[in-house]
Amino acid sequence: MLTTDFPIGSPCWIDLGSPDIPATAAFYGKVFGWTFQEIPEAGGYGFLHLDGRTVGAIGNLDPGARSAWTTYFRTRDADATVKAAEQAGATVRVPPMDVMQEGRFAALTDPQGAEFALWQSGGTTGLGAVSEEGALVWSELHTSAPDVALAFYEKLFGWRMQKFEPSPGMNYRVLSAAEGDQEATSFGGIAPTMSPEQPSAWTPYFAAEDVDARVAAATAAGGSVLMPASDVENVGRIAWLADPNGAPFALIHGEPQES
Repeated sequence: MLTTDFPIGSPCWIDLGSPDIPATAAFYGKVFGWTFQEIPEAGGYGFLHLDGRTVGAIGNLDPGARSAWTTYFRTRDADATVKAAEQAGATVRVPPMDVMQEGRFAALTDPQGAEFALWQSGGTTGLGAVSEEGALVWSELHTSAPDVALAFYEKLFGWRMQKFEPSPGMNYRVLSAAEGDQEATSFGGIAPTMSPEQPSAWTPYFAAEDVDARVAAATAAGGSVLMPASDVENVGRIAWLADPNGAPFALIHGEPQES
Protein backbone atom coordinates (compact mmCIF):
# COMPACT_ATOMS: atom_id res chain seq x y z
CA MET A 1 0.00 0.00 0.00
CA LEU A 2 1.33 3.41 -0.93
CA THR A 3 1.91 5.60 2.14
CA THR A 4 3.38 9.03 2.77
CA ASP A 5 6.42 7.33 4.32
CA PHE A 6 7.58 6.94 0.70
CA PRO A 7 10.27 4.27 1.03
CA ILE A 8 13.11 4.48 -1.47
CA GLY A 9 11.92 3.36 -4.91
CA SER A 10 8.25 4.10 -4.34
CA PRO A 11 6.18 6.71 -6.20
CA CYS A 12 6.36 9.93 -4.23
CA TRP A 13 5.11 12.63 -6.62
CA ILE A 14 3.02 13.06 -9.76
CA ASP A 15 2.62 16.01 -12.06
CA LEU A 16 0.93 16.77 -15.32
CA GLY A 17 2.12 18.72 -18.35
CA SER A 18 -0.72 20.81 -19.76
CA PRO A 19 -1.14 23.23 -22.69
CA ASP A 20 -3.75 25.15 -20.65
CA ILE A 21 -3.11 25.00 -16.92
CA PRO A 22 -6.23 26.89 -15.71
CA ALA A 23 -8.58 24.78 -17.87
CA THR A 24 -6.87 21.56 -16.82
CA ALA A 25 -7.03 22.49 -13.14
CA ALA A 26 -10.73 23.28 -13.57
CA PHE A 27 -11.35 19.85 -15.13
CA TYR A 28 -9.72 17.96 -12.26
CA GLY A 29 -11.49 20.21 -9.79
CA LYS A 30 -14.82 19.03 -11.21
CA VAL A 31 -13.76 15.37 -11.13
CA PHE A 32 -12.00 15.20 -7.74
CA GLY A 33 -12.66 18.49 -5.99
CA TRP A 34 -9.00 19.48 -6.26
CA THR A 35 -7.94 23.11 -6.01
CA PHE A 36 -4.93 24.64 -7.75
CA GLN A 37 -2.30 26.87 -6.15
CA GLU A 38 0.23 28.43 -8.52
CA ILE A 39 3.80 28.92 -7.29
CA PRO A 40 4.68 32.49 -8.30
CA GLU A 41 8.37 31.81 -8.97
CA ALA A 42 7.77 28.55 -10.87
CA GLY A 43 6.63 29.79 -14.27
CA GLY A 44 3.04 28.58 -14.03
CA TYR A 45 3.76 25.35 -12.14
CA GLY A 46 1.49 24.82 -9.19
CA PHE A 47 0.15 22.33 -6.68
CA LEU A 48 -3.14 20.44 -6.71
CA HIS A 49 -4.68 20.27 -3.25
CA LEU A 50 -7.35 18.11 -1.66
CA ASP A 51 -8.50 19.32 1.75
CA GLY A 52 -5.34 21.41 1.98
CA ARG A 53 -2.92 18.57 1.18
CA THR A 54 -0.94 18.20 -2.03
CA VAL A 55 -2.08 15.36 -4.30
CA GLY A 56 -0.21 16.38 -7.47
CA ALA A 57 0.89 19.30 -9.59
CA ILE A 58 0.40 20.83 -13.03
CA GLY A 59 3.00 22.58 -15.17
CA ASN A 60 3.39 23.87 -18.70
CA LEU A 61 3.63 21.26 -21.42
CA ASP A 62 7.04 21.05 -23.08
CA PRO A 63 7.05 21.96 -26.81
CA GLY A 64 6.28 18.92 -28.93
CA ALA A 65 5.33 16.76 -25.94
CA ARG A 66 2.00 15.04 -25.38
CA SER A 67 0.04 15.84 -22.26
CA ALA A 68 0.59 13.09 -19.69
CA TRP A 69 1.01 12.44 -16.00
CA THR A 70 4.59 11.84 -14.85
CA THR A 71 5.33 9.55 -11.93
CA TYR A 72 8.34 10.40 -9.73
CA PHE A 73 10.15 7.65 -7.84
CA ARG A 74 12.09 8.42 -4.70
CA THR A 75 15.85 7.84 -4.76
CA ARG A 76 18.64 8.44 -2.29
CA ASP A 77 20.94 9.82 -5.00
CA ALA A 78 19.45 11.23 -8.19
CA ASP A 79 22.82 11.57 -9.93
CA ALA A 80 23.83 7.97 -9.25
CA THR A 81 20.42 6.66 -10.32
CA VAL A 82 20.57 8.65 -13.57
CA LYS A 83 24.00 7.21 -14.31
CA ALA A 84 22.73 3.68 -13.68
CA ALA A 85 19.67 4.30 -15.84
CA GLU A 86 21.78 5.55 -18.75
CA GLN A 87 24.02 2.51 -18.51
CA ALA A 88 20.89 0.32 -18.63
CA GLY A 89 19.63 1.99 -21.82
CA ALA A 90 17.47 4.87 -20.56
CA THR A 91 17.41 8.34 -22.10
CA VAL A 92 17.82 11.42 -19.91
CA ARG A 93 15.30 14.13 -20.78
CA VAL A 94 16.20 16.45 -17.88
CA PRO A 95 19.53 15.96 -16.09
CA PRO A 96 19.63 16.12 -12.29
CA MET A 97 18.87 19.59 -10.97
CA ASP A 98 17.99 21.17 -7.66
CA VAL A 99 14.47 22.45 -6.98
CA MET A 100 15.29 25.23 -4.55
CA GLN A 101 15.75 23.57 -1.15
CA GLU A 102 12.97 21.06 -1.69
CA GLY A 103 14.96 18.31 -3.42
CA ARG A 104 16.73 17.21 -6.58
CA PHE A 105 15.03 15.73 -9.60
CA ALA A 106 15.68 14.28 -13.04
CA ALA A 107 13.42 13.14 -15.89
CA LEU A 108 14.09 10.03 -17.96
CA THR A 109 12.62 7.67 -20.55
CA ASP A 110 13.07 3.95 -20.00
CA PRO A 111 14.31 1.63 -22.78
CA GLN A 112 10.73 0.81 -23.87
CA GLY A 113 9.75 4.48 -24.12
CA ALA A 114 7.93 5.03 -20.81
CA GLU A 115 8.66 8.40 -19.23
CA PHE A 116 9.30 8.72 -15.50
CA ALA A 117 11.14 10.97 -13.07
CA LEU A 118 13.33 10.75 -9.99
CA TRP A 119 13.08 12.65 -6.72
CA GLN A 120 15.84 12.98 -4.13
CA SER A 121 14.10 14.56 -1.18
CA GLY A 122 15.25 17.68 0.60
CA GLY A 123 12.61 19.83 2.26
CA THR A 124 9.84 17.91 0.49
CA THR A 125 9.61 14.12 0.67
CA GLY A 126 6.53 13.73 -1.47
CA LEU A 127 2.78 14.16 -1.76
CA GLY A 128 0.72 15.14 1.25
CA ALA A 129 -2.00 12.55 0.73
CA VAL A 130 -2.08 9.12 -0.94
CA SER A 131 -4.22 5.97 -0.75
CA GLU A 132 -7.42 7.80 0.10
CA GLU A 133 -10.42 9.12 -1.77
CA GLY A 134 -9.33 11.38 -4.64
CA ALA A 135 -5.60 10.74 -4.19
CA LEU A 136 -2.95 8.56 -5.83
CA VAL A 137 -3.27 4.94 -4.75
CA TRP A 138 -1.48 2.89 -7.43
CA SER A 139 1.04 3.40 -10.25
CA GLU A 140 0.91 1.07 -13.23
CA LEU A 141 3.31 0.54 -16.11
CA HIS A 142 1.94 -0.84 -19.35
CA THR A 143 4.89 -1.83 -21.49
CA SER A 144 5.71 -3.72 -24.64
CA ALA A 145 8.30 -5.84 -22.78
CA PRO A 146 7.29 -6.44 -19.14
CA ASP A 147 10.21 -8.74 -18.25
CA VAL A 148 12.77 -6.36 -19.75
CA ALA A 149 11.16 -3.40 -18.05
CA LEU A 150 11.11 -5.16 -14.69
CA ALA A 151 14.81 -5.99 -14.98
CA PHE A 152 15.57 -2.33 -15.76
CA TYR A 153 13.71 -0.95 -12.75
CA GLU A 154 15.02 -3.66 -10.44
CA LYS A 155 18.54 -2.43 -11.22
CA LEU A 156 17.58 1.14 -10.34
CA PHE A 157 15.43 0.63 -7.27
CA GLY A 158 15.76 -2.99 -6.13
CA TRP A 159 12.03 -3.51 -6.50
CA ARG A 160 10.53 -6.82 -5.45
CA MET A 161 7.87 -8.50 -7.56
CA GLN A 162 5.11 -11.02 -7.10
CA LYS A 163 3.12 -12.44 -9.99
CA PHE A 164 -0.59 -11.89 -9.67
CA GLU A 165 -3.30 -13.51 -11.81
CA PRO A 166 -6.58 -11.76 -10.92
CA SER A 167 -8.31 -13.79 -13.61
CA PRO A 168 -7.17 -16.67 -15.85
CA GLY A 169 -4.70 -15.52 -18.48
CA MET A 170 -4.16 -12.05 -16.98
CA ASN A 171 -0.40 -11.64 -16.51
CA TYR A 172 0.29 -9.00 -13.86
CA ARG A 173 3.30 -8.21 -11.70
CA VAL A 174 2.79 -6.45 -8.36
CA LEU A 175 5.70 -4.19 -7.37
CA SER A 176 7.01 -3.46 -3.89
CA ALA A 177 9.81 -1.33 -2.48
CA ALA A 178 13.16 -2.97 -1.76
CA GLU A 179 12.83 -2.79 2.01
CA GLY A 180 10.08 -3.56 4.50
CA ASP A 181 7.20 -6.00 4.36
CA GLN A 182 6.64 -6.89 0.71
CA GLU A 183 2.86 -6.69 0.74
CA ALA A 184 2.77 -3.58 2.92
CA THR A 185 5.14 -1.70 0.60
CA SER A 186 3.39 -2.65 -2.67
CA PHE A 187 2.67 0.45 -4.72
CA GLY A 188 2.00 -0.54 -8.33
CA GLY A 189 2.28 -3.05 -11.09
CA ILE A 190 3.54 -3.93 -14.55
CA ALA A 191 1.34 -5.32 -17.31
CA PRO A 192 1.67 -5.82 -21.07
CA THR A 193 0.35 -3.07 -23.32
CA MET A 194 -3.24 -3.75 -24.31
CA SER A 195 -2.58 -3.30 -28.04
CA PRO A 196 0.46 -2.87 -30.34
CA GLU A 197 -0.50 0.79 -30.78
CA GLN A 198 -0.50 1.58 -27.04
CA PRO A 199 2.73 3.34 -26.03
CA SER A 200 4.64 2.15 -22.98
CA ALA A 201 3.70 4.49 -20.15
CA TRP A 202 3.16 4.88 -16.42
CA THR A 203 -0.45 5.68 -15.47
CA PRO A 204 -1.66 6.92 -12.08
CA TYR A 205 -4.69 5.36 -10.38
CA PHE A 206 -6.77 7.56 -8.10
CA ALA A 207 -8.93 6.09 -5.36
CA ALA A 208 -12.66 6.48 -5.96
CA GLU A 209 -15.37 5.22 -3.66
CA ASP A 210 -17.85 5.59 -6.54
CA VAL A 211 -16.01 4.97 -9.81
CA ASP A 212 -19.11 5.42 -11.95
CA ALA A 213 -19.88 8.83 -10.45
CA ARG A 214 -16.32 9.99 -11.11
CA VAL A 215 -16.55 8.75 -14.71
CA ALA A 216 -19.78 10.71 -15.16
CA ALA A 217 -18.18 13.84 -13.72
CA ALA A 218 -15.16 13.48 -16.00
CA THR A 219 -17.19 13.03 -19.17
CA ALA A 220 -19.46 15.93 -18.24
CA ALA A 221 -16.34 18.09 -17.85
CA GLY A 222 -14.98 17.17 -21.29
CA GLY A 223 -12.96 14.03 -20.56
CA SER A 224 -13.23 10.78 -22.48
CA VAL A 225 -13.56 7.14 -21.48
CA LEU A 226 -10.70 4.85 -22.52
CA MET A 227 -12.03 1.82 -20.64
CA PRO A 228 -15.56 1.85 -19.19
CA ALA A 229 -16.04 1.16 -15.51
CA SER A 230 -15.93 -2.58 -14.91
CA ASP A 231 -15.39 -5.02 -12.08
CA VAL A 232 -12.11 -6.95 -12.13
CA GLU A 233 -12.16 -10.13 -10.09
CA ASN A 234 -9.92 -10.01 -6.98
CA VAL A 235 -9.10 -6.35 -7.64
CA GLY A 236 -12.11 -4.03 -7.61
CA ARG A 237 -13.92 -1.63 -9.92
CA ILE A 238 -11.74 0.16 -12.45
CA ALA A 239 -12.09 2.72 -15.22
CA TRP A 240 -9.57 4.39 -17.52
CA LEU A 241 -10.15 7.98 -18.62
CA ALA A 242 -8.40 10.76 -20.51
CA ASP A 243 -8.65 14.43 -19.63
CA PRO A 244 -9.58 17.00 -22.33
CA ASN A 245 -5.93 17.19 -23.41
CA GLY A 246 -5.67 13.42 -23.82
CA ALA A 247 -3.69 12.64 -20.63
CA PRO A 248 -4.68 9.15 -19.40
CA PHE A 249 -5.48 8.37 -15.78
CA ALA A 250 -7.39 5.62 -14.00
CA LEU A 251 -9.87 5.22 -11.17
CA ILE A 252 -10.07 2.30 -8.78
CA HIS A 253 -12.24 1.19 -5.91
CA GLY A 254 -10.12 -1.46 -4.23
CA GLU A 255 -6.44 -2.28 -4.64
CA PRO A 256 -4.57 -5.16 -6.30
CA GLN A 257 -3.36 -7.68 -3.73
CA GLU A 258 -0.92 -10.54 -4.03
CA SER A 259 -2.55 -13.95 -4.06
